[in-house]
Amino acid sequence: MHMEDRIFNVIVPLVEKITVKDGKTTQRYSKIFPSYVLVEMILEDQSWYVVRHTPGVTGFVGSGNHPIPLSPKEVEEIMNKLGKEAKPKVEVDFAIGDMIQVKSGPFAGQAGPVTGIDLDKGKVKFSVTVFGRETVVEANYEELEKV
Repeated sequence: MHMEDRIFNVIVPLVEKITVKDGKTTQRYSKIFPSYVLVEMILEDQSWYVVRHTPGVTGFVGSGNHPIPLSPKEVEEIMNKLGKEAKPKVEVDFAIGDMIQVKSGPFAGQAGPVTGIDLDKGKVKFSVTVFGRETVVEANYEELEKV
């Protein structure tokens, strides 16, 4: 609509989520702020008309018929959050106490109960018997499956 000189950036904040269920890994994206779109623009009658009449746009955060712009501090906080959210979040169907089996790696075939889950690192701690002793081992969630 030839608004490149007034509408500069449109962002739908998304986060990548990796789900591990039944030994299968799926990747999907979900919105950080559902129902919100961030628009960087020069607010004039023409540019406001274009944004307001974009298909799917139903309302705005603001008073009356005009949006309330974010403060530079709010923009910085949101952009920092987007930077931190860039690392995919991992969701596993393991819970502490669940029995898991190792699919690959040095402990392949071993089974034991989950003793800890670190979603930030994508690691799962579990207990196995090595040389007759109970040992806690850490592995990537992709290497494990629920029994």
